Amino acid sequence: MPTILRIDGYRFFFFSNEGTEPMHVHVESAECHAKFWLQPVVLASSVGYNGIALTRLRKIVDEHSKLFEEKWHEYFGTS
Repeated sequence: MPTILRIDGYRFFFFSNEGTEPMHVHVESAECHAKFWLQPVVLASSVGYNGIALTRLRKIVDEHSKLFEEKWHEYFGTS
């Protein structure tokens, strides 16, 4: 489970066995977690986050989407 970024108490990461799905990133903090597709940046699922937090998370994912995409390709060996 490689961690890609930690910011504002959130951890952004991939699961090791998800290379067959479209590019995405998971985020968690405390008991909450969410998944965002990267192309385009869209919320895929969420448990525990309210609308304000999800808006903030989407903005963070959008701002760092290039990093997430680069790390996805590096980790899963795709181009």
